[in-house]
Amino acid sequence: MQKTIHYFENPGENNTDELIELVKARKEGLGIKTILVASVSGKTALKIAEKIDDVTIVSVTHHAGFKEKGQLEIDPEIEKKLNEKDIHTYTSSHALSGVGRGISNKFGGVTPVEIIAATFRMISQGVKVCVEISIMAADGGIIPMDQEIIAVGGTACGADAAVVLTPAHMNSIFDLRIHEIIAMPRP
Repeated sequence: MQKTIHYFENPGENNTDELIELVKARKEGLGIKTILVASVSGKTALKIAEKIDDVTIVSVTHHAGFKEKGQLEIDPEIEKKLNEKDIHTYTSSHALSGVGRGISNKFGGVTPVEIIAATFRMISQGVKVCVEISIMAADGGIIPMDQEIIAVGGTACGADAAVVLTPAHMNSIFDLRIHEIIAMPRP
């Protein structure tokens, strides 16, 4: 079997539209039924919904307090548009930092979970995000665990990475399987 990986010259949101076309082609080729997307603002999730039909889209956003204590970052108007398109918005603590980051911030050092995150970042920040949101959504019980999904992530804003994976829960993280990298920025 021969597959190709699309490499973007640079990371960032300028890759979003092309990435969505690549995701659409792979979704159709594999018969994928679920696309999971990291979308803090919800805008990337809306773009995917505009271009890809016949798929369940789940948008994963930052936890409350990520930027400002007690506050969510998603605009209520965007969330309303997501709801109108039957896109579920899921808010959760980050699987690859969470409490571990709080410990490191307070006492210094690094936790094993932060090492896992840094290891994925050696490949791509967006690939790390794809893995992380998959774990988060699995633990929230909102994605199928018995089939491959496409996860879409990025570096800061927009989307620049996508993978085909079988998700796993946090307590069985090493059961997660990345089957294909659809696209990512070239490191």
